[in-house]
Amino acid sequence: MQHIGGFRRKTRHKFMKSRQTKGKVSLRNYLQKLSPNDGVQLVVEPAVQKGMYFPRFHGLTGRVVGQQGSCYKVTISDKGAKKTIIVHPVHLKKLHVGAHAENGA
Repeated sequence: MQHIGGFRRKTRHKFMKSRQTKGKVSLRNYLQKLSPNDGVQLVVEPAVQKGMYFPRFHGLTGRVVGQQGSCYKVTISDKGAKKTIIVHPVHLKKLHVGAHAENGA
């Protein structure tokens, strides 16, 4: 049977940017440095396809466990299962200390 749809299927509204954030990609977010054990939130930058995670993980929080090339390894909890995904830093939003809650929300 033929495979229907690609990687960004059904993400028209999920990956949309707000009016205030449209425009050029922020270099501060693109080149941000993260250290292991930092809490991060997965927030996609739709203009950059490199290092994008699977759309089901959008909005989840996790912890940085290492680096692989220019991307970071992030551990998340997906429906009770611990998963490690590789994400470009432009798709990560650093959480403040104490704000990290590793859950599915």
